[in-house]
Amino acid sequence: MVISLLLSTFITVFIAELGDKTQLATLTISGTSNKPLAVLLGSSSALVLASLLGALTGGSISSFLPEVVLKSVASITFFIIGIRLLINSFAIKRAEKEDKENN
Repeated sequence: MVISLLLSTFITVFIAELGDKTQLATLTISGTSNKPLAVLLGSSSALVLASLLGALTGGSISSFLPEVVLKSVASITFFIIGIRLLINSFAIKRAEKEDKENN
């Protein structure tokens, strides 16, 4: 194993994940549960699996699809995820407000 490649990959992914949707989702889930270890294990496992899939598929997809198509699909996917998170957030706030009014 090449240590310089390992370290540069670690640093790049670590910096890219700071403040990213993964970290924000983990923060949100952890804040709404009393099981931080379960959240840590779940989010870590998901990140490892996603990274494994990315490493295995690497450049193979780019040999079939142009870069612009890949970036467009990624952009649309992130947009949809963002909209769904916003809708869910408002639904949760609305439900909490209704619960307070009923109590």
